[in-house]
Amino acid sequence: MGKTGSVTWVKIKKRNSNEYRLVPTKWQEYKKPGPNQKYTSNGKKRRRIKRSQKSILGVRS
Repeated sequence: MGKTGSVTWVKIKKRNSNEYRLVPTKWQEYKKPGPNQKYTSNGKKRRRIKRSQKSILGVRS
């Protein structure tokens, strides 16, 4: 466990709205798959999906 406040948060734009949510910097380039995209065609579990560059708004100020 890290120190309190050691995580840098990034704003991510929500789909079809003007709202945003915060994710850790580690996950700014990738998103977790939903239930329909959770597995690949050969049955392996998919870990990450590339996130659109337009959705990344920047570091929380």
